[in-house]
Formats: sequence, structure tokens, C-alpha cells
Amino acid sequence: MSTDQTEGDTPAGAAPEKPYAAGFACLVGRPNAGKSTLTNALVGEKVAITSSKPQTTRHTIRGISTTDDSQLILVDTPGLHKPRTLLGQRLNDLVRETLLHVDVVGFCLPADQKIGPGDAFIAAELVELQRAKRVPVVAIATKIDTVDRDRLAEHLIAIDQLGSWDSIIPCSATSGEQVAEVRELLASSLPPAPGPLYPADVLTDEPAIVMIAELVREAALEGVRDELPHSLAVVVEEIVPREGRPEDRPLLDVRVNVFVERDSQKAIIIGRGGSRLREVGTNARTGIERVLGQKVFLDLHVKVAKDWQRDPKQLQRLGF
Repeated sequence: MSTDQTEGDTPAGAAPEKPYAAGFACLVGRPNAGKSTLTNALVGEKVAITSSKPQTTRHTIRGISTTDDSQLILVDTPGLHKPRTLLGQRLNDLVRETLLHVDVVGFCLPADQKIGPGDAFIAAELVELQRAKRVPVVAIATKIDTVDRDRLAEHLIAIDQLGSWDSIIPCSATSGEQVAEVRELLASSLPPAPGPLYPADVLTDEPAIVMIAELVREAALEGVRDELPHSLAVVVEEIVPREGRPEDRPLLDVRVNVFVERDSQKAIIIGRGGSRLREVGTNARTGIERVLGQKVFLDLHVKVAKDWQRDPKQLQRLGF
């Protein structure tokens, strides 16, 4: 009896080698459901803006998580919500368009908040997506480090009753509990691929200019009133090398405009004697220097664009 094997054959008794998988996952949920924090935890680096204020994400930010057997490309989106402005409508359209082009959806439902009308609104959209496109949906109970076991059990039952999900999994992006399991679950729905879609050392495909705007926006949102997040837009005007600097000590001048809708909001961002704006600049600059890989002089200006969220021309100018 011959024991010869053709090259590439699986040895007798051995499990067949698992094919490489690569594809796209979208994290959805109502505002402040922990989507951006989970994206960062899955990738292992900060690639998405996080804030205690709702509706902070304005762009689809891809975080890329690569292992020996799969590459999971995470698309972070604004929170789906019932829109009150033209901006809100456009953000919802952005989410719906994204959902049509992913391989798996992670539906984030924070354990520290009861299931509400906003969750039911998103669940209905996802059930329709499952019917139309047969996209798998994994329900993710986020922020489990903030609740006790009894509250978590209630939350998981409520999630189960919300729809027919392919899987339900609890996790905490802050403590790291079950983050690896969430990644494994999402990756299990990815299609086979000859290899990674992005180089293994790439963590995001977002242009530096978008990440800089997000870092400034995040810093500006810390510790401000609830009304401000919806009214804040950031535009990077230019990034230019400082002339006359020694070659071994280069400096980049980064000029950024922060747009608000009213003079009263401008005063909040600037603070007394400019103190708050200086703090925003200091906090944002650290992240910007990490993105650009060198020292930065950050030149911040706050401007009023009256009612920009309802004005199509202004929305277009501000990148929406």
C-alpha cells in the first residue's frame, strides 16, 4: 500500500487547512453605543474618534485587524437615529449605503442602557437587511464592565427578543473582556480570500487629513454642553513644512478651522481668554504628531457658520 502523497494533499487524519478570510464588517448602533471604542479595541490602536457625547463619528473610519488567518476591516459609522436636520438625514444615508457593501454587521447595544425606541428602529432596518441581502448580524452587548450579572442577563434576553440574530455576544472594549471573541465571531462570516486586502502593518485607510480633523473634534467635545456635538465641524485647511527649520528638527504647520453655528457656541470652544482653545490644541496635538510622525504647530481658529446643518451648500463645503 503506497503512502506517497501528492504535494498539497492533506495528511491522513489531519484537519484540512483553514483558508484565509478577508472582508468588511460594519458596527452599527444608536449614538454612543460604544462602536468607536470597540473599533479601537479590535484594531489595538486608536483609529476612531471616541467621546462621551453622542453623534461624534462623521466619517466611515476603517480600522484594520490582521491575523495569520484573517483580515477584518471594520467600518465605523455614525449612529443610526431619527434625523432632525439635513445633516442627520445624510448621516443615516451614509450608514445605509455602507450596510449594502459589508460581509457582516455588528449591532452594538450598550448594557448600561435599556433597549429603547432607537434600538428598535435600527433592529427593524437590520431585519430588512437580513431578508434582502442575507448579511449576517451579530448582536454585541457592549459596556458590560458597567453592569452587574443580573442586569447583563436581562439585557441579553431583551436583545434576543429584538430580532433573529446570527449570534449574541457580550463584551467590554474598555476592559478587553471578550474582545478577541467578538473579533473571531465577526471574522467567521468573512469570505475566503487569497490573502489580506491591505498590508499587515496598515491599521486604517483613512487619509491623515481626516484623522487630524477627528482628533481636533474629539478634543473640542470633551467637557462641553450636550448641544455642541451636533453643531461642530472641523476642516483642515493646510499642512505645510515650516521653512528654515534644520533637517534634523522639521516642523509642520497644521492650520485647522472649527465651525460652530452660533456665537455662543464659539465662546464655549474658545473659553475665557482663549484658555479652552489652548487646551483643545494641546490635547489634539499629541495625536496629530503620532499620525504625521513629526512635531507639529497646530493653528486653531473657531468660526461661525450659521445653521450649517440645515444648509445644503454649507454642508457640502464642510465635507458632508
